[in-house]
Amino acid sequence: MPHSTASPASDFASPAALSEALNRHAYLADEGLATACFLSLRMSRPLFLEGEAGVGKTELAKTLAAVLDVPLIRLQCYEGLDAAQALYDWDFPRQLLHLRAAEAAGVTDVQRLESELYDRRFLVARPLLRALETSTPERPSVLLVDEIDRADDEFEAFLLEVLSDFTISIPELGTVRAERPPVVIVTSNRTREVHDALKRRCLYHWLEHPAFDREVAIIRRRLPEASERLVRQVAGAAARLRGLDLLKTPGIAESLDWTEALVALGARDLDPDTAAVTLGAVLKYREDTERVAKGLDVLLDGS
Repeated sequence: MPHSTASPASDFASPAALSEALNRHAYLADEGLATACFLSLRMSRPLFLEGEAGVGKTELAKTLAAVLDVPLIRLQCYEGLDAAQALYDWDFPRQLLHLRAAEAAGVTDVQRLESELYDRRFLVARPLLRALETSTPERPSVLLVDEIDRADDEFEAFLLEVLSDFTISIPELGTVRAERPPVVIVTSNRTREVHDALKRRCLYHWLEHPAFDREVAIIRRRLPEASERLVRQVAGAAARLRGLDLLKTPGIAESLDWTEALVALGARDLDPDTAAVTLGAVLKYREDTERVAKGLDVLLDGS
Protein backbone atom coordinates (compact mmCIF):
# COMPACT_ATOMS: atom_id res chain seq x y z
CA MET A 1 0.00 0.00 0.00
CA PRO A 2 1.55 3.35 -0.98
CA HIS A 3 2.15 5.95 1.70
CA SER A 4 -0.29 8.85 1.92
CA THR A 5 1.13 12.06 0.50
CA ALA A 6 -0.85 14.22 2.89
CA SER A 7 1.21 16.00 5.53
CA PRO A 8 0.38 16.98 9.11
CA ALA A 9 1.99 20.32 8.27
CA SER A 10 -1.15 21.05 6.27
CA ASP A 11 -2.69 21.86 9.66
CA PHE A 12 -0.35 24.85 9.79
CA ALA A 13 0.07 27.57 7.19
CA SER A 14 3.64 28.42 8.21
CA PRO A 15 6.35 27.81 10.79
CA ALA A 16 4.91 30.75 12.71
CA ALA A 17 1.53 29.03 12.88
CA LEU A 18 3.15 25.86 14.18
CA SER A 19 5.11 27.91 16.71
CA GLU A 20 1.88 29.47 17.95
CA ALA A 21 0.29 26.01 18.28
CA LEU A 22 3.27 24.80 20.32
CA ASN A 23 3.05 27.96 22.42
CA ARG A 24 -0.58 27.19 23.27
CA HIS A 25 0.74 23.96 24.80
CA ALA A 26 3.40 25.85 26.81
CA TYR A 27 6.34 25.07 24.49
CA LEU A 28 8.12 28.21 23.27
CA ALA A 29 10.03 27.35 20.10
CA ASP A 30 12.30 29.88 18.44
CA GLU A 31 12.11 30.56 14.71
CA GLY A 32 14.82 28.06 13.80
CA LEU A 33 13.28 25.17 15.70
CA ALA A 34 9.74 25.95 14.54
CA THR A 35 10.96 26.04 10.92
CA ALA A 36 12.84 22.73 11.25
CA CYS A 37 9.79 21.09 12.81
CA PHE A 38 7.45 22.52 10.15
CA LEU A 39 9.69 21.27 7.32
CA SER A 40 9.93 17.84 8.94
CA LEU A 41 6.14 17.61 8.88
CA ARG A 42 5.79 19.06 5.38
CA MET A 43 8.50 16.88 3.84
CA SER A 44 7.66 13.73 5.87
CA ARG A 45 11.27 13.50 7.01
CA PRO A 46 12.51 12.51 10.49
CA LEU A 47 13.77 15.43 12.57
CA PHE A 48 17.12 14.86 14.26
CA LEU A 49 17.49 17.07 17.34
CA GLU A 50 20.90 17.32 18.93
CA GLY A 51 22.00 19.31 21.95
CA GLU A 52 22.86 19.06 25.62
CA ALA A 53 20.49 17.35 28.02
CA GLY A 54 17.62 19.47 29.29
CA VAL A 55 17.25 21.89 26.36
CA GLY A 56 13.78 20.63 25.33
CA LYS A 57 14.36 17.92 22.72
CA THR A 58 12.15 15.27 24.28
CA GLU A 59 9.60 17.85 25.36
CA LEU A 60 9.19 18.99 21.74
CA ALA A 61 8.09 15.48 20.71
CA LYS A 62 5.62 15.30 23.60
CA THR A 63 4.20 18.72 22.77
CA LEU A 64 4.00 18.00 19.06
CA ALA A 65 1.95 14.88 19.77
CA ALA A 66 -0.38 17.00 21.92
CA VAL A 67 -0.65 19.66 19.20
CA LEU A 68 -1.49 17.07 16.53
CA ASP A 69 -3.70 15.15 19.01
CA VAL A 70 -2.06 11.84 18.13
CA PRO A 71 -0.36 9.06 20.13
CA LEU A 72 3.22 9.59 21.31
CA ILE A 73 5.27 6.39 21.13
CA ARG A 74 8.66 6.59 22.80
CA LEU A 75 11.63 4.34 22.16
CA GLN A 76 14.18 5.02 24.90
CA CYS A 77 17.61 4.00 23.65
CA TYR A 78 20.31 2.46 25.83
CA GLU A 79 23.48 0.42 25.46
CA GLY A 80 22.64 -3.11 24.39
CA LEU A 81 19.25 -2.27 22.86
CA ASP A 82 18.58 -4.67 20.01
CA ALA A 83 16.06 -4.97 17.21
CA ALA A 84 13.80 -7.43 19.05
CA GLN A 85 13.40 -5.08 22.01
CA ALA A 86 12.46 -2.25 19.68
CA LEU A 87 10.25 -4.21 17.27
CA TYR A 88 8.23 -7.04 18.80
CA ASP A 89 8.37 -10.15 20.94
CA TRP A 90 6.26 -13.26 21.32
CA ASP A 91 4.27 -13.64 24.53
CA PHE A 92 5.69 -17.02 25.56
CA PRO A 93 3.66 -17.39 28.81
CA ARG A 94 0.39 -16.87 26.90
CA GLN A 95 1.53 -19.26 24.17
CA LEU A 96 2.30 -21.90 26.80
CA LEU A 97 -1.12 -21.44 28.41
CA HIS A 98 -2.72 -21.85 25.00
CA LEU A 99 -0.80 -25.09 24.44
CA ARG A 100 -1.90 -26.48 27.79
CA ALA A 101 -5.51 -25.51 27.14
CA ALA A 102 -5.37 -27.20 23.74
CA GLU A 103 -3.91 -30.34 25.25
CA ALA A 104 -6.62 -30.38 27.92
CA ALA A 105 -9.22 -30.04 25.19
CA GLY A 106 -7.72 -33.00 23.32
CA VAL A 107 -6.45 -31.04 20.31
CA THR A 108 -3.89 -33.16 18.45
CA ASP A 109 -3.55 -31.27 15.17
CA VAL A 110 0.08 -30.14 15.43
CA GLN A 111 -0.03 -27.92 12.34
CA ARG A 112 -3.11 -26.13 13.60
CA LEU A 113 -1.56 -25.62 17.04
CA GLU A 114 1.61 -24.21 15.52
CA SER A 115 -0.32 -21.74 13.38
CA GLU A 116 -2.38 -20.67 16.39
CA LEU A 117 0.71 -20.09 18.53
CA TYR A 118 2.01 -17.51 16.07
CA ASP A 119 -1.23 -15.62 15.76
CA ARG A 120 -1.21 -11.80 16.08
CA ARG A 121 -2.88 -12.01 19.50
CA PHE A 122 0.31 -13.52 20.95
CA LEU A 123 2.55 -10.79 19.51
CA VAL A 124 3.76 -8.07 21.88
CA ALA A 125 4.33 -4.91 19.85
CA ARG A 126 7.35 -2.86 20.92
CA PRO A 127 7.67 0.89 20.10
CA LEU A 128 8.68 0.68 16.42
CA LEU A 129 5.93 -1.78 15.51
CA ARG A 130 3.35 0.19 17.56
CA ALA A 131 4.32 3.37 15.75
CA LEU A 132 3.72 1.77 12.36
CA GLU A 133 0.44 0.14 13.40
CA THR A 134 -1.04 3.26 15.01
CA SER A 135 -0.20 5.64 12.15
CA THR A 136 -3.32 6.09 10.04
CA PRO A 137 -3.96 8.09 6.86
CA GLU A 138 -5.94 10.57 8.94
CA ARG A 139 -3.45 11.02 11.79
CA PRO A 140 0.10 9.66 12.10
CA SER A 141 1.55 8.77 15.46
CA VAL A 142 4.61 10.62 16.77
CA LEU A 143 7.58 8.29 17.21
CA LEU A 144 10.22 9.60 19.61
CA VAL A 145 13.57 7.80 19.32
CA ASP A 146 15.15 9.23 22.44
CA GLU A 147 18.92 9.45 23.01
CA ILE A 148 20.00 7.46 19.96
CA ASP A 149 23.61 8.23 20.94
CA ARG A 150 23.25 5.77 23.84
CA ALA A 151 22.48 2.85 21.50
CA ASP A 152 25.08 0.72 19.73
CA ASP A 153 26.23 1.16 16.13
CA GLU A 154 24.37 -2.00 15.11
CA PHE A 155 21.05 -0.66 16.36
CA GLU A 156 21.69 2.66 14.65
CA ALA A 157 22.14 0.85 11.32
CA PHE A 158 18.95 -1.13 11.93
CA LEU A 159 17.01 2.06 12.71
CA LEU A 160 18.21 3.61 9.47
CA GLU A 161 16.73 0.66 7.58
CA VAL A 162 13.36 1.00 9.34
CA LEU A 163 13.20 4.76 8.73
CA SER A 164 13.96 4.25 5.05
CA ASP A 165 10.78 2.35 4.17
CA PHE A 166 8.70 2.14 7.37
CA THR A 167 8.13 -1.59 6.99
CA ILE A 168 8.77 -4.42 9.43
CA SER A 169 9.01 -8.06 8.40
CA ILE A 170 7.63 -10.63 10.84
CA PRO A 171 8.52 -14.09 9.47
CA GLU A 172 5.49 -15.81 11.02
CA LEU A 173 2.96 -13.15 9.97
CA GLY A 174 4.36 -11.29 6.98
CA THR A 175 5.23 -7.64 6.39
CA VAL A 176 3.77 -4.76 8.36
CA ARG A 177 3.77 -1.46 6.49
CA ALA A 178 2.65 1.86 7.90
CA GLU A 179 -0.49 3.17 6.22
CA ARG A 180 1.18 6.52 6.67
CA PRO A 181 4.71 7.09 8.04
CA PRO A 182 4.75 8.30 11.62
CA VAL A 183 6.16 11.70 12.54
CA VAL A 184 9.66 10.83 13.76
CA ILE A 185 11.75 12.80 16.24
CA VAL A 186 15.24 11.45 16.92
CA THR A 187 17.22 13.00 19.79
CA SER A 188 20.86 12.89 20.78
CA ASN A 189 22.78 14.38 23.71
CA ARG A 190 25.97 13.90 21.68
CA THR A 191 27.65 11.55 24.12
CA ARG A 192 29.05 10.04 20.91
CA GLU A 193 28.88 10.95 17.25
CA VAL A 194 25.94 9.48 15.36
CA HIS A 195 26.81 8.16 11.91
CA ASP A 196 26.31 10.44 8.91
CA ALA A 197 24.05 7.89 7.18
CA LEU A 198 21.35 8.32 9.81
CA LYS A 199 21.73 12.10 9.92
CA ARG A 200 21.40 12.28 6.13
CA ARG A 201 18.06 10.51 6.40
CA CYS A 202 16.80 13.30 8.68
CA LEU A 203 16.46 17.04 8.85
CA TYR A 204 18.92 18.31 11.47
CA HIS A 205 18.61 20.96 14.15
CA TRP A 206 20.93 21.82 17.04
CA LEU A 207 19.18 23.07 20.18
CA GLU A 208 21.08 25.70 22.12
CA HIS A 209 20.41 26.71 25.67
CA PRO A 210 17.82 29.50 25.45
CA ALA A 211 18.87 33.14 25.63
CA PHE A 212 18.06 34.94 28.88
CA ASP A 213 14.81 36.55 27.74
CA ARG A 214 13.54 33.33 26.17
CA GLU A 215 14.39 31.34 29.30
CA VAL A 216 12.49 33.87 31.41
CA ALA A 217 9.51 33.54 29.04
CA ILE A 218 9.63 29.72 29.20
CA ILE A 219 9.73 29.64 32.99
CA ARG A 220 6.97 32.23 33.26
CA ARG A 221 4.86 30.23 30.81
CA ARG A 222 5.32 26.97 32.71
CA LEU A 223 5.25 28.40 36.25
CA PRO A 224 3.05 31.50 36.26
CA GLU A 225 2.87 31.39 40.05
CA ALA A 226 6.57 32.33 40.28
CA SER A 227 7.30 36.03 40.72
CA GLU A 228 8.91 37.94 37.85
CA ARG A 229 11.89 38.79 40.06
CA LEU A 230 12.44 35.16 41.08
CA VAL A 231 12.24 33.93 37.49
CA ARG A 232 14.76 36.49 36.27
CA GLN A 233 17.11 35.62 39.13
CA VAL A 234 16.92 31.90 38.35
CA ALA A 235 17.46 32.46 34.61
CA GLY A 236 20.46 34.71 35.32
CA ALA A 237 21.99 32.24 37.77
CA ALA A 238 21.43 29.34 35.34
CA ALA A 239 23.18 31.28 32.58
CA ARG A 240 26.17 31.88 34.85
CA LEU A 241 26.25 28.21 35.85
CA ARG A 242 26.49 27.28 32.17
CA GLY A 243 29.64 29.38 31.95
CA LEU A 244 31.35 27.24 34.57
CA ASP A 245 33.24 24.03 33.89
CA LEU A 246 30.68 21.73 35.50
CA LEU A 247 30.32 17.98 35.15
CA LYS A 248 26.66 18.48 34.17
CA THR A 249 25.58 21.80 32.74
CA PRO A 250 22.01 22.68 33.77
CA GLY A 251 19.44 22.98 31.01
CA ILE A 252 16.06 24.64 30.91
CA ALA A 253 14.61 21.52 32.56
CA GLU A 254 16.79 22.18 35.61
CA SER A 255 15.87 25.87 35.60
CA LEU A 256 12.22 24.85 35.75
CA ASP A 257 12.91 22.37 38.56
CA TRP A 258 14.84 25.01 40.51
CA THR A 259 12.08 27.57 40.13
CA GLU A 260 9.42 25.05 41.12
CA ALA A 261 11.43 24.10 44.22
CA LEU A 262 11.79 27.75 45.20
CA VAL A 263 8.07 28.38 44.70
CA ALA A 264 7.29 25.34 46.85
CA LEU A 265 9.36 26.92 49.62
CA GLY A 266 7.45 30.18 49.25
CA ALA A 267 10.48 32.10 47.98
CA ARG A 268 9.84 35.43 46.25
CA ASP A 269 13.48 35.99 45.32
CA LEU A 270 16.73 34.02 45.17
CA ASP A 271 19.17 34.76 48.02
CA PRO A 272 22.35 32.84 48.95
CA ASP A 273 20.70 30.93 51.80
CA THR A 274 17.75 29.79 49.70
CA ALA A 275 20.01 28.98 46.77
CA ALA A 276 22.28 26.86 48.99
CA VAL A 277 19.50 24.57 50.17
CA THR A 278 17.97 24.14 46.71
CA LEU A 279 21.07 23.52 44.58
CA GLY A 280 20.08 19.86 44.30
CA ALA A 281 17.27 20.91 41.99
CA VAL A 282 19.67 22.36 39.43
CA LEU A 283 22.98 20.53 39.99
CA LYS A 284 23.25 16.74 39.89
CA TYR A 285 26.83 16.03 40.98
CA ARG A 286 28.37 16.48 44.43
CA GLU A 287 31.50 18.05 42.94
CA ASP A 288 29.42 20.66 41.10
CA THR A 289 27.34 21.43 44.19
CA GLU A 290 30.42 21.88 46.39
CA ARG A 291 32.13 24.11 43.86
CA VAL A 292 29.12 26.35 43.32
CA ALA A 293 28.26 26.53 47.04
CA LYS A 294 31.62 28.20 47.70
CA GLY A 295 30.79 31.08 45.36
CA LEU A 296 27.06 31.71 45.72
CA ASP A 297 27.56 35.44 46.16
CA VAL A 298 29.29 35.60 42.77
CA LEU A 299 26.67 33.33 41.21
CA LEU A 300 23.81 35.58 42.34
CA ASP A 301 25.61 38.84 41.66
CA GLY A 302 23.52 40.99 39.39
CA SER A 303 20.40 38.85 39.81
